[in-house]
Amino acid sequence: MPQPTPANWLAILFLGLIWGGTFMVVEVALAGGYGPVTIACARVSLGAAAMLVLMAVLRRPFPSAAVVASVWPYLLGIGIFSSALPFFLFSWGQQYVPSAFAGLSTTAVPLFVLPLAHVFSDEPMSLRKSLGTVLGFVGAMVLIGPGLANIGQGAEPLGQVACLGAALCYAAGSIMTRRCPAIDPVTLGALTLAVGAACLIPAMLLVEGLPGWNGPLAGGAIVFLGLFPTALAALLRIAIIRSAGSLFMSLVSYQITLWTMFFGWLVLSETLPGRFYVALPLVLIGLAITQSDSLRRMFRHAPR
Repeated sequence: MPQPTPANWLAILFLGLIWGGTFMVVEVALAGGYGPVTIACARVSLGAAAMLVLMAVLRRPFPSAAVVASVWPYLLGIGIFSSALPFFLFSWGQQYVPSAFAGLSTTAVPLFVLPLAHVFSDEPMSLRKSLGTVLGFVGAMVLIGPGLANIGQGAEPLGQVACLGAALCYAAGSIMTRRCPAIDPVTLGALTLAVGAACLIPAMLLVEGLPGWNGPLAGGAIVFLGLFPTALAALLRIAIIRSAGSLFMSLVSYQITLWTMFFGWLVLSETLPGRFYVALPLVLIGLAITQSDSLRRMFRHAPR
């Protein structure tokens, strides 16, 4: 079993910081006048361009027509459910909910993955995992439940549903990635981001038109979203999984909400409802229960 090194610990902390700060940067881009489709499109397109350049630098060959023919359903599904759709849903939802809410939604991704993996993959649910999933779901309902009663009475409840829908998309994309036939991970990342860009560019032009440069702050936020939480984060994720394993990689889920809350409080002066502080520990405890065996094995092999 791979053993995490100090460099792995630093890398996963940095990855949690990048992903945790993403929602704050989306808020900056929205405040700067960019629409949610434009933000999602720019993020995916810049990320795809960066990954394609990386493919060229690393001299990774483009897959043959036969390989593409065998994996194209996965490329399409991963491109839509891991980038295009969740990026749009988060950007749209953050027009109406605090960034910390969006960050908490990502913590639910492993809880969505477990039942999907039971049905569509080779990871059956156990009683312990089921209990953890139920507890996490209760936490999500504590957070979003009052809003569901008010759907049709304002956009905030729909924004909450959009953020949780994005988390569900990430979970579906994770299952598709797991089931995808073997392909170079850098190539897979580049091609799936390119698929996401191909979906979002026409939507952006149709709905919001060709974007302009809205100043250094908002424009810089757009560039940051494409290069750091999309392209750079994809590379870090690949490096961590290759050197320390996917169990170690799961630790990033515990950080994102905490970083998002911190940035929302420090930079955006966000005020969170009291139920948020009830929902957060419920979701984190539920996630810890579902991952307890994996975390014990990981820390047992961690360097002393």
